[in-house]
Amino acid sequence: MGTTKPTGVVQEVLALARDHSLWSPGDCIVVAVSGGPDSVALLHILHEISVIHMPLQLICAHVHHGFRPEESDAEAEEVKGIARKLKLPFEMIRVDVPVYMKESGKGPQEAARELRYSFLHDMAAKWGAQHIAMAHHGDDQAETVLLHLLRGSGPAGLAGMRLARTEKNVQLIRPLLRMYKADLIEFCRFYGLSYVTDSTNLTSKYRRNAIRMDVLPFLGQYNEQLTSSLNRLAETMAEENDFVEASTLSVYEELVRLDNGRYMFSIASYRKLPVALQRRLIKLILNYLPSDSENLDFRKIETVRLKLLQEQPSTWSLDLGGGAVGVREYDQAGLFDRTRGFMSEWCYGLDVLPMSGELELPEAGGVLRWRRTSYSDGLYPANEEEAWFDADELSLPLTIRSRLPGDAMHVMGLNGRKKVKDIFIDGKIPPSLRSVIPIVCDHSGAILWIPGVRRSVHAAVQKHTSSVIYMSWQRLESPGHR
Repeated sequence: MGTTKPTGVVQEVLALARDHSLWSPGDCIVVAVSGGPDSVALLHILHEISVIHMPLQLICAHVHHGFRPEESDAEAEEVKGIARKLKLPFEMIRVDVPVYMKESGKGPQEAARELRYSFLHDMAAKWGAQHIAMAHHGDDQAETVLLHLLRGSGPAGLAGMRLARTEKNVQLIRPLLRMYKADLIEFCRFYGLSYVTDSTNLTSKYRRNAIRMDVLPFLGQYNEQLTSSLNRLAETMAEENDFVEASTLSVYEELVRLDNGRYMFSIASYRKLPVALQRRLIKLILNYLPSDSENLDFRKIETVRLKLLQEQPSTWSLDLGGGAVGVREYDQAGLFDRTRGFMSEWCYGLDVLPMSGELELPEAGGVLRWRRTSYSDGLYPANEEEAWFDADELSLPLTIRSRLPGDAMHVMGLNGRKKVKDIFIDGKIPPSLRSVIPIVCDHSGAILWIPGVRRSVHAAVQKHTSSVIYMSWQRLESPGHR
């Protein structure tokens, strides 16, 4: 399917570059050239633009894949000759794809792609290039959309390849994405440009080749404009996907907070979101995690979403694989990476209590402050973040530590001892915070106070108390973040 005359190709690429800001005058572009008609056309088009229309620095980059030694050698010489003729710098690397396949466990096409992109980024860094230009065209786009459709992709997959996207601070651009293979072959024929044909493109053992050689022609019986229809679908889905992604990011910034390495949000607020944003928010957070987010699929995301819509149970943990974990903690939910490692046990000591002072507890993300006063000063604890103690009844030194298994305390207002674990459950303290809430103990180890939660019966202030230690707890940041 050809729609562009050879003489109009350069102007069409120029217009596309202008409309989508693909480059600016003076930019350096690494051009990926395999030696096929697509990349040969791309290199000549960009060269003409750089000579006649605007200054551009072009670097011709070629990857010798090692699959077909003799054929690959001929391709490399062909591309090197083209670069020499155009007086462009030529960069080449020989990669051993079969060896990398064994090391990585990846398939041939995926392994070759990773090695190819790694080389192109290296060349961009070497030459200080702002862009890497790829020769993907409209037929490639149609194949990509159909591949993603067969895999069950959502809008992001159906958007196909993008005209431009940033990767490792370099912009990957596809100036030929609005053209078709026939246009580029005709361009090469019209201007007498030689190119090579990759024999692996003629075998249907690779899925993409099978799509091109078998599936698209078969479906084309029912729609003669199938390739252009799939390209229109990609363009439409790209724009709509961008809109939904922006909306998701706005929801994320409004609802989600990072707390001890966990991305937490209100379940009530989450349930008010449209279903599309519910799914997208989960996917966005999972992509932020350092765990293996490549294995995310619709099923995992939908499992989390449906579980968040259930009223019971009020606390749960869900292993999503690859290190990702989903949790519900009463009216809050969150996602985190279990391989990150959370706060271990910690402990601080106060041998003496001066008239006033403070102790920063970075593991708990706050500061414990105190001062000596008298009962008659009229300074009373206003909430659970404040407590006072009879100074004469306090047994020093004090210890401020993380919770330990089996902790229990004599809670003021209750008979007998109660496990701290049960106190946290009754107070609906999220499990993710329980290990970072400070526990204040006296010399004997008795728990005096759990700031923000409960106070014990020890060293209670009475009317006859003469000297009072007034303490307050202030959270400064999310615990665990230093």
